[in-house]
Amino acid sequence: MKLMSFVRLGKCGFGAVVDDGIVDLTDRLEPGINSMKALIAADLLDAAAAFAAERRPDFAVSDVTLLPVIPDAGKILCVGLNYETHRAETKRPDNQHPTMFTRYADSQIAHGQPMIVPTVSDKLDFEGEMAVIIGRGGRCIPEDKALSHVAGYACYNDGTIRDWQRHTHQFGPGKTFPGTGGFGPFMVTADEVGDYSKLSIKTRLNGEIMQSATLADLIFPVERLIAYISTYTPLSAGDVILTGTPGGVGDRRDPPLYMKAGDVIEVEISKLGRLVNPIAGEAAIAP
Repeated sequence: MKLMSFVRLGKCGFGAVVDDGIVDLTDRLEPGINSMKALIAADLLDAAAAFAAERRPDFAVSDVTLLPVIPDAGKILCVGLNYETHRAETKRPDNQHPTMFTRYADSQIAHGQPMIVPTVSDKLDFEGEMAVIIGRGGRCIPEDKALSHVAGYACYNDGTIRDWQRHTHQFGPGKTFPGTGGFGPFMVTADEVGDYSKLSIKTRLNGEIMQSATLADLIFPVERLIAYISTYTPLSAGDVILTGTPGGVGDRRDPPLYMKAGDVIEVEISKLGRLVNPIAGEAAIAP
């Protein structure tokens, strides 16, 4: 099942993608289930699939404004240097543990919305990634049980302001500028994806492939990430884990290649669809 978050007629909602349309699930399964995060927390994914299977779409995808898949994620936990090709191009040493940082939910944008080059920098870089959406929370989750805690997967672009990333040893300042976290267009439930390690990922800038890998190339696989992260912080339904980006980022090219207004960036993952965002300057979209 594919699930989208959206705004329609001024109201936030969510629904299942069926035949290029959307079956609206907002407040239709149980009272108060009015977001994808609430659906996941209530363990109603199977009920949503059964409901959607018996109905025709309520409206077309073109009739809504998409939101990030989980617009209200409690935690967005990001993994750096998790493909050998990217670790090598950054010339960073091998690590025994994942490199972790965080992103804020209000930095996210949906499929089709502009990714923003801020006025303070011209070094906006792309990082195509697979997002893991937690379905069942927990603490100290063992690796052999970790995938049972996954609700689904989605495409993500962890856009980075590279010069701000280097201001300190912490990545945070460059990783959570407004309008830099592309998330979408939908979540595909774990049962439909199957073995995530068989998925392939590509990032295209203006139609040219910049990054290409398979999820089997992860240094720390999803199971290890969930076990590690849940040891130091409890995971909750709707939390998002960004699993890292392959080599080929613009910052490590010669000469460096950063995104600019007028560009179009795409992150495509097999089975998970294609996330597309135009690039705009901050002044161009300011009110």
